[in-house]
Amino acid sequence: MKSRLLAVSLLLLWGVNGMAQCAETEWADPHPASSVAWQDMKQPQLGWGTTNERYQMNAVPRTDKQLRLYAWRGERVAAQALLLAPHDIASMHVEVSDLICGKKVMPQQCVRKYYAYYAMADAFRNKSGKSGGLRNKADFDSSLVADRLSPVEPIRVPARSLRPIWLDIRVPQDAAPGVYKGWLKARCDGQWTQIPLSVEVGRRTLPQPKDWYFHLDLWQNPYAVARYYGVPLWSKEHFDIMRPLMQLLADAGQKVITCSIIQHPWNSQTEDPFESMIGKTKKLDGTWAYNYEVFDRWVQFMMSVGIDRQIDCYTMVPWHLKFEYFDEATNCTQIVNAKPGEQAYEDYLLPFLRDFARHLKAKGWFERTCISMDERPMDLLRAAWTVLRKADPDFKIEGACDYYPEQVQGNLHDLSIGYQHGLLSKEILEARRQAGRKTTLYTCCGPERPNTFTFSPPAESAAIGWSIAAADYDGYLRWAYNSWVKNPCQDGRFRTWPSGDCFLVYPGGSSIRMEKLVQGIQAYEKIRLLKKELSGKQLARLQEAVDTFHPNVFKKEVDAASLLEKAEATLRELSK
Repeated sequence: MKSRLLAVSLLLLWGVNGMAQCAETEWADPHPASSVAWQDMKQPQLGWGTTNERYQMNAVPRTDKQLRLYAWRGERVAAQALLLAPHDIASMHVEVSDLICGKKVMPQQCVRKYYAYYAMADAFRNKSGKSGGLRNKADFDSSLVADRLSPVEPIRVPARSLRPIWLDIRVPQDAAPGVYKGWLKARCDGQWTQIPLSVEVGRRTLPQPKDWYFHLDLWQNPYAVARYYGVPLWSKEHFDIMRPLMQLLADAGQKVITCSIIQHPWNSQTEDPFESMIGKTKKLDGTWAYNYEVFDRWVQFMMSVGIDRQIDCYTMVPWHLKFEYFDEATNCTQIVNAKPGEQAYEDYLLPFLRDFARHLKAKGWFERTCISMDERPMDLLRAAWTVLRKADPDFKIEGACDYYPEQVQGNLHDLSIGYQHGLLSKEILEARRQAGRKTTLYTCCGPERPNTFTFSPPAESAAIGWSIAAADYDGYLRWAYNSWVKNPCQDGRFRTWPSGDCFLVYPGGSSIRMEKLVQGIQAYEKIRLLKKELSGKQLARLQEAVDTFHPNVFKKEVDAASLLEKAEATLRELSK
């Protein structure tokens, strides 16, 4: 019995600390590259690639032996190296040195090292050119793409394949300006190969992520974590596993906590439906009682990792318009079928919202809480707002309302507009900003480009930050940070949307898409700060670079990588 308990404890520790339950086995590429290029290669080769490209598993791409990055103090910069293996490597490991500039040292602990792993992806459109709706995998052309990032450890590299190596270099805020030099090396079955790495640290300082202006709102799904790791919902093990996952989100500058206050607000659209975090009981005498234990624990947990600016509560207008409660009179769960405007709707929600307001005020959370309603018909929204204001006129409202922003923007504290839809005017944006309101752009199952699907060019994730700066919006919303599909580490495809639409990170680690998104958010912050300092021709030059990413201009035909490289070069020059 003791040995069994020890084994279970070790497995839990392994899962919590290393997130090791994510299978490393990669599937075969259905469209392998030609093997001809491997014929003349005799020894493993290590070289620098670009973070703007996903490299095919068995291709032989061009690499560089030199790399020089540029960073503000406090900035995260990424690099991608490639280890090409002409023959089987039984054990390969990666190391990075301290980065040195004279007597100044950026210790190797500032460089986080990951391997990029491959998973199956589909495409935006099926073979007949149609998009949207249920996705029969047989109708879509699938491919193997590098996306998941997992901390380095000794691994096998099969013959005639490459392994991407991703570096996340976090420059300390107190780093002295200068050029820091070091190396990256790989040990392949005892033999070392290495390439030089240098980072030029500029004189400017980027604020810490918690202080970024950018309003990042990536929806979290705690239920997916419990299912994937097989731990009891809301148990200590559950929260322990979620901590590194949500810390990764906090490090990206996340501002919003996602809460579900109604059962299945989106009608079970994901692999793991959102349950209600608040229990609702109708007592024998007809009065209502509410249990906030789960809601409070979730909010307090998210605040403990540094995500504490806003609490978004979904929703008063669920897709199915069904509302659950436990009825003491019948000793079972009952369902109210009602839509906004009906008496049954008000009878259910009004007492709850009044008590919820009381609870939030007692916790000191009311001012940062929004009742969230996304993309519902206008008549339902208006009727729901009436009930909400009757419960407490000071409740804030958040919503994604892409098809009628002019009718809702005055009512919503936090308004998100679809990337492919009409933009609000600068006058409206500034008026909202002056009133303390947020306005963001969002992508979801569309547009086709730019987006953050597993098959999207990585540069598009970074370009989103530039697009938001060009539109003069306050931030970005994405409906799914970690609504994992059944087996995300091997197969990112889903029954309804393009692969990767449901999640930006993986069990146990980040992704190329997520890291590039952070790159774009940092660019947004740098642009905002530089605009306060620059003037004349320099300011005009910066604005010209930013405007190339305006949503009205930056369409799917654009080469995101080349535009991004050019714009980043301009940003770098103007930062010096």
